[in-house]
Amino acid sequence: MNGVLVDSNVILDILTQDPDWYSVSARMLEAAAERRVPVINPLIYAEVSVRFESIEALEEALPPALFKREPLPWEASFLAGKCFVQYRRRGGARSSPLPDFYIGAHAAVRGHSLLTRDVARYRTYFPTLDVIGP
Repeated sequence: MNGVLVDSNVILDILTQDPDWYSVSARMLEAAAERRVPVINPLIYAEVSVRFESIEALEEALPPALFKREPLPWEASFLAGKCFVQYRRRGGARSSPLPDFYIGAHAAVRGHSLLTRDVARYRTYFPTLDVIGP
């Protein structure tokens, strides 16, 4: 069974109980987790970590029993770079970080779905990726 890579925006919505997004993100994660294993990678872990004072608190929030950890695939590095170049050529701002493209590429090369609130960008640059979002 393929997993579902859970973008940091969904995790942070839930952990911070964001007033606008908490219920939507919680429902999406719950529904996705019924059919797929939730997966995170080091980039997602790092993005979520900014909300925590200690690694112990972060580990408690992202328990390995709930979120499978995967390394970043080398093939995803190549794909992320190519998608980022395409984005820049289309006039994309430098403020959009390369890690977002790496997250999409990781899901694409591993055959995972991607659970995110940033649906439009991922569908544009990863058209074959199964993107789950609001």
